[in-house]
Amino acid sequence: MRRVSAQGRLRAWLGCALLAAGLVVGAGAEAGNQKEEALADSVRLALSNAIHADRPPKPVFRDETARLRYQAWFDAMSARLKRRLPDEQARTEFLETAWYEAKRAGLDPGLVLGLIQVESAYRKYAVSIAGARGYMQVMPFWTSVIGDSNRRALFDMQTNLRYGCSILRMYIDMEQGNLFLALGRYNGSRGRPEYPNAVLAAWKNWEFKAAF
Repeated sequence: MRRVSAQGRLRAWLGCALLAAGLVVGAGAEAGNQKEEALADSVRLALSNAIHADRPPKPVFRDETARLRYQAWFDAMSARLKRRLPDEQARTEFLETAWYEAKRAGLDPGLVLGLIQVESAYRKYAVSIAGARGYMQVMPFWTSVIGDSNRRALFDMQTNLRYGCSILRMYIDMEQGNLFLALGRYNGSRGRPEYPNAVLAAWKNWEFKAAF
């Protein structure tokens, strides 16, 4: 697929920023599902650049094999998701966007779908007791930290998935690839097993292995 460079830039931004500038953690106050971290300026800039990058086009693939693999994934996920998102057009737009944003952030799309299952049960306008919003239950403070302070935008599918995937990527890099700890940090419960175990279990519902 073309635009691999976008995914590479995101990972490079976050990786370099975390390693070179350092990330100040532990100073933020509890803020519901996610904690408001004190970010190094370079990390904040990297996340901001990731959030404000161009909107994705329809999927474009490097060759026919890649296109067929994507189509097989899409067909399988669409069938699994039909009960939760019965409208075909909405389901198509959701899966195209989830796939793009997950790949762009270097994440398995199945992991993202599993996290959404746990966080919001695929409810676009879900709001937690702590105020987290949308499919990936993004806390509103992120719009001030790395966005344009437009909290309402977190109910936009594209915006919500982009924020959620970029933040999860940051946490994975912060935890040096430890997904268990990164998921705990995403939920604001780092070190506790309940949330990571729930997401990892849900991930199995969305696993996909291409036949070719």
